[in-house]
Amino acid sequence: MEIVTNIAPIALAIIMLGLGASLTVDDFLRVVKNPKDFFIGFICQLIVLPIVAYLLIITLSVPIEMALGVMLIAAAPGGVTSNVLTKFANGDVALSISLTAVMSLLSIVTVPFIVINSINIFDITYVEKDITMVAIALKMFFVVTVPVIIGMTIRYFAGDLVIKNLKLIQRFSIALFLLVFAAIYIEEWDKIVSFLTRAGLIALVLNLTMMVIGFYVAKFFASGVPQQKAISLECGLQNGTLAVFVATQLFDNIIYMVPTAAYALVMMATSVIFVFILRKSN
Repeated sequence: MEIVTNIAPIALAIIMLGLGASLTVDDFLRVVKNPKDFFIGFICQLIVLPIVAYLLIITLSVPIEMALGVMLIAAAPGGVTSNVLTKFANGDVALSISLTAVMSLLSIVTVPFIVINSINIFDITYVEKDITMVAIALKMFFVVTVPVIIGMTIRYFAGDLVIKNLKLIQRFSIALFLLVFAAIYIEEWDKIVSFLTRAGLIALVLNLTMMVIGFYVAKFFASGVPQQKAISLECGLQNGTLAVFVATQLFDNIIYMVPTAAYALVMMATSVIFVFILRKSN
């Protein structure tokens, strides 16, 4: 547990720094200029995803020790991975980046809100640390919001240098993302094996369901196919590192993070297949 507890905040801060370095003020202004596509993706991620996660927990009779982990993933915003794969799928990268940026900044409020309410709804008693919405929000502010602002500041003053190394920054962020989950598996492998079979099902169903919902909601309401691709990938690819970070603030036992780790593996596999299908369909 100690390895993950130490790695997750640092990795998340660096990932968010990299995200900030890839952003400009225009990424936020674009939301105002073209609100329809953004609003569709925003609703799918902020409202539809947690509701679907809740319904799947009930339908699949997910064990209570995993329920909060599933809701953590559902609460998390999209990550850098969704932006990269949207580009590979020939989707609307600008829309993907805008959704990731805004949802990431709002996550300091939305994630604690969903987590606290999930604890109450499921009557969860295994949270071993004293937590409040304000406490989680403050911790997230320093590892999410502050690094994004620093990254945007670096981009503003050293734009050419950042643009030249943007691909390297994105690859480094993905590598850190994988490092966090590799640490989870290596540190607690003996305890995790038996839980993965159960967590894998809910992770797979949630991931596929949200990509399909995002795809078809966007098909009916979004501006076009590139926007449809971006929204579906944003719905299916969440910031697992952020979910693990919040989990480290809630639990003393790493086993409750298993759904986040299972989802990370599942979403990488399914999203790559999804992107391949989209590219082939073009």
